[in-house]
Amino acid sequence: MIHLYKELQPADTFDIRLPHALSTQERQLVTLFYQPLTGAEPISLYLTLWAEAEQMPGQQMTHYYLMNVLGLPIGKVFEARIALEAIGLLRTWKKEDAEQRSFLYELMRPLDADSFMKDPLLSMFLFSKIGEQAYRKLRQRFIRPVRDSEFKDVSRAFIDVFKPVSTHIPAELQVGTASDKPQKVYPFYFEQFDFELLQAGLSDQLVPASLLTLDVRESIAKLAFLYHLTALDMQKVVILALDDDLGISQERLRKAAADFYKLTVSKEPPKLARVYEVPVAVEDSMQKTKDQELQHYLETTAPVQVLRDINNGKEPLQTSVQLAESLIVQHGMPVGVVNALLEYVMLTTDMKLPKKYVETIADHWVRKNIQTAKQAMELARQEHDKYTTWKNKPQTSAKKNTYSKKRREEKVPDWFYKRNDKQVEVQSEATVDATDFEKERQKILEKLINQQE
Repeated sequence: MIHLYKELQPADTFDIRLPHALSTQERQLVTLFYQPLTGAEPISLYLTLWAEAEQMPGQQMTHYYLMNVLGLPIGKVFEARIALEAIGLLRTWKKEDAEQRSFLYELMRPLDADSFMKDPLLSMFLFSKIGEQAYRKLRQRFIRPVRDSEFKDVSRAFIDVFKPVSTHIPAELQVGTASDKPQKVYPFYFEQFDFELLQAGLSDQLVPASLLTLDVRESIAKLAFLYHLTALDMQKVVILALDDDLGISQERLRKAAADFYKLTVSKEPPKLARVYEVPVAVEDSMQKTKDQELQHYLETTAPVQVLRDINNGKEPLQTSVQLAESLIVQHGMPVGVVNALLEYVMLTTDMKLPKKYVETIADHWVRKNIQTAKQAMELARQEHDKYTTWKNKPQTSAKKNTYSKKRREEKVPDWFYKRNDKQVEVQSEATVDATDFEKERQKILEKLINQQE
């Protein structure tokens, strides 16, 4: 099992590369063609990166910024990122050293409508998502019919206009060679298809190897993947796709594969489903305990939302948000650990967040190399007495004791005792023990579970 903190953390930095300006037409393509495939969250991430790259090129940011802008936990940001990578809208590079991990995100240009509709996987995936009627409307809107019968292509080829001249170009200036593999529009490992078995069952006279160009081979592999057909099945599809001149076009391949699928498998079109296992922040089990539910919540929720949930849905003060942000960005603490720290301190200080006290515990956890919410919760239980001593240490002076004595003599408003619908006894914070802390934790956990239900 791969843990999420090994893949991505809020404190990880990133740069954005926008090699070309994206047009309004491409924004429409991303919204109408790609969003049905990936969902709204990946497209929101793509458009956010696009806007940031145009306004502030070359400025390094942290993923905590993306969490705040998108309103998503780090796990959802990671899922959105890999969805963009799979669909061909994003390429990611990672640089990792002993102290920091950084990423480079390159936004890719979406396919034009014609190329998208001709791609067997993307077009079928879109068809299964939006249905036939919406699919036809998209074709009518973005693809104009070509009047082949009325016009003849009279365009000149390159060699008709230009001729080579004798020149010597330094090797380091020659970008790309004939042996370079062409860049795919989106990652697809068509090399996994057994082309040797395919060609072994085809007659060289009927289907010469020269017909199986790189584009045709990639279409064959995609169709085999889409319709779940073997190399032996694809032999029949290739023969069905031959035209009168014994040629093969991608359009005839698509039609032949669809016809073969309908005749031998099902009349219903195939559907694509996500199979990638997203790394998790905590270990899953068949039935999670309450502690495991809380750990999962702390690992996968933004600190702002945790502060809001603990405080009965009320918006946290900006100082509390900034404190959580500094722990993540400046000190590099994992989100789950920061959330566990916020929860522990608020429950043991009557819903307060004393900055010095929080930073003291945070420093202890950083030196202990705490990486998960589970580790943080266990350490908080073990060191509860020590942390209580740290919390009350500033009140040991005579001046503090005098102030506390006068403060206890003041009348406390009734609403203070009734805010949790229970009788509250006036007592010093030093008397709050681990048992009370666990009771408060369980109450908040039950409240969160009820809200989810």
